[in-house]
Amino acid sequence: MKFFILLLASGFGVGYFPIAPGTWATLLAILIESFLSKISFPFYELTLLALFFLSSWISEKAEFLFGKRDDPRIVIDEMLGFFITMLWIPKARLSIALGFLLFRFFDIVKPFPIRHLERKVKGGYGVVMDDVISGIYGNLILRLIILPNLFPRQGG
Repeated sequence: MKFFILLLASGFGVGYFPIAPGTWATLLAILIESFLSKISFPFYELTLLALFFLSSWISEKAEFLFGKRDDPRIVIDEMLGFFITMLWIPKARLSIALGFLLFRFFDIVKPFPIRHLERKVKGGYGVVMDDVISGIYGNLILRLIILPNLFPRQGG
């Protein structure tokens, strides 16, 4: 069981990369998202909800196994955060690239209330919540960028 917890927590091993494991996990999430996005409504949304609880549970167990709170090797939360960034977003190359950049920006900078949540919420939910909020921020900004381009102004 320990092996599977650490395998999933580390994003199938990318969490062990010595440089930028969260970025590598987000790149892996792009590949996984290409399969997840084929799931129809409402199963896609239910899958993300299940992944939230699974990621929180796995993150808490991994914290214990690693012996460190929010160990950098735990990257399953970055993957979930990217999935949330891309929720209900058209899967074009540009939107995926922008989603990647926006999610990584919010995950690194941690604007309010992300850093506050990261400090206050303990356990697996604390590990995951900052990435969920980063994903929500990324999704909202991505919508502001993409929606005007989906519905161009008519006439003059």
